Amino acid sequence: MISRLRLQAADVGMGMTSQRVRDRLIERLRSNGIDDERVLNVIRTVPRHQFVDEAFAMRAYEDTALPIGNGQTISQPWVVARMTAALLETGMPKRVLEIGTGSGYQAAILAALGIEVFTVERIGDLLRTARKRFRALGLHVRSKHDDGRIGWADEGPFDGIIVTAAAPALVDALSAQLASGGTLVAPVGSASEQSLLCLHKDADGHIEQRDLAPVVFVPLLSGLVDA
Repeated sequence: MISRLRLQAADVGMGMTSQRVRDRLIERLRSNGIDDERVLNVIRTVPRHQFVDEAFAMRAYEDTALPIGNGQTISQPWVVARMTAALLETGMPKRVLEIGTGSGYQAAILAALGIEVFTVERIGDLLRTARKRFRALGLHVRSKHDDGRIGWADEGPFDGIIVTAAAPALVDALSAQLASGGTLVAPVGSASEQSLLCLHKDADGHIEQRDLAPVVFVPLLSGLVDA
């Protein structure tokens, strides 16, 4: 059930951000293997064009990544849908940590599902803009300007963790913040070859890992920008 999302009339109006264009994207996602109707419905509803620069608004409902400045991108809708669906496979998580707020779109998708979202972004300019978008849509998302590689231990453990930048290997500090029964989804690999991994931690702390798809993400970097 979608919650806490404030839509404006213009969001479902005419042109390249119309409901017809959004529905076309949903059909494409469905034909490419996304079958969780909760995920499809929230992607249909959350206005992706509000998470990109105005110059790219007409391409917001294409199934492609788009630049958002500072060398970062808003992920391809299929990737957002696949990562979100993976988090939901064992049940709706109550609390999810996102590493790499970026435009704020992935966090908005999770929050609109009714999940309590904690998101960490190292680039101050991106985080400030994302916070404005959350407020405009009436979404409650807790955010922090910090090094994503260290997570948010004070608020952990989390039922789900989603990482939107790629590291050569899984980051131990993040895996340690995953609760028993929780799921972590993250791209892992080099700049030229990455896999989207899904890890599930059982009640005994054992981790089951599977490969979801080949992907391309920006690198997961340390430190802060614009502190």
